[in-house]
Amino acid sequence: MNLVKDIKSFGFSPVSSMISSSSELFKLPYEEICKIKTEIIKENFSYHFEKNEFYRDVCKQKDVTPDDINSFEDLIKIPLIPVRTFKEANSHHLLSCKLSEIEFEMRSTGTSGIPSVSRRDSKTIDYATEGIVKMYREFFKISKGVGMFLFPPTEEMPEMGMIKVLNITAGLFDGTRNMVKKVSFNPQEAVEVLQSWEGKHVRNIVGPPFLIYKLLSYMIDNDIKIKLDKKSLIITLGGWKKFTGKEIPRNEFNALCAEYLGMNPNNVRDMYGLVEANMLAIECEQQEKHLPPWVHISVRNPRNVLEEVNPGERGVVAIYDPTSLSYPGYILTEDVGYIKTDMNCECGRVGQKLTYISRIPGVEVGCCAINLEKYIEENESKRCPDDATPEWIGV
Repeated sequence: MNLVKDIKSFGFSPVSSMISSSSELFKLPYEEICKIKTEIIKENFSYHFEKNEFYRDVCKQKDVTPDDINSFEDLIKIPLIPVRTFKEANSHHLLSCKLSEIEFEMRSTGTSGIPSVSRRDSKTIDYATEGIVKMYREFFKISKGVGMFLFPPTEEMPEMGMIKVLNITAGLFDGTRNMVKKVSFNPQEAVEVLQSWEGKHVRNIVGPPFLIYKLLSYMIDNDIKIKLDKKSLIITLGGWKKFTGKEIPRNEFNALCAEYLGMNPNNVRDMYGLVEANMLAIECEQQEKHLPPWVHISVRNPRNVLEEVNPGERGVVAIYDPTSLSYPGYILTEDVGYIKTDMNCECGRVGQKLTYISRIPGVEVGCCAINLEKYIEENESKRCPDDATPEWIGV
């Protein structure tokens, strides 16, 4: 079977075909999913090997060509690009297309202030948006209700990847409202908005964990409790570490959402992604992070990243993303995690499930959410000196 060749013979895109059939793919036996992933990743690898002189040289140094990728087990041979490469001044060398063909640049800045820049051409953006919307529909089934967005409107930070990705949910709601304006968040106003929607809409909250945690802290301090709706969702993206390095405990977060927002804890759904990849791993109702069926995750030995660890063992997360055409989407991240050993989930879906643990020890902590928190803290401290009190405190 050569599924990619058969689909292409009809003039269709194998990647788009996989994305549109994701619900069906989640029900296939894992062995069948692996065969399909191998074909589509090999096709993408061949594309970059042919189009990208820089990456082709990397492959030749590793003595790897597309002819060497003939089975699922061979995917580990595909050379990876360290995520830090996207921060280098000559990162444009990663491109498999002309710089003039780039439609959008997405950025994420670490604490060093050096931006990670990922450039996407038109087709890559097509695949990225198709895949994200399909995964949102698969796991959230949103088509109505309202969303309270605890992040700035896109026009304030148009190149911040987290905001772009979260804002895609806007088209799935009847209405939305951004509660972070001019890099400032007023939790009292957020509470009032939630209360004003009661009985009118199914209320959902979308944003990075630190801002939802800030809302919860305000509600705790002021003894405010709200009962959201049965189908309300809290959707988070951006990691569970604050810019100070303090961890937001997930179990505590879920419990506070249940107590102060009247939420079913199973409706608190976190997502994993990074600016350099087009994929999102999204939690199901069992709070297991499912990888898109067209993406493959390989977990590597931290002491030798050329070596893959066994399922269930912790290591460095490597992403194989065939939706990227502007640059090779074979990325060695700086994240530690593991893949669950059981590919069958209680939610009924089949495939890889990722558990994210942390950044690699000693690696700079920096992402969209951490920088947004830093901007907000700095902005609010300028507006509110130490001897002053914001008007919402104690209300």
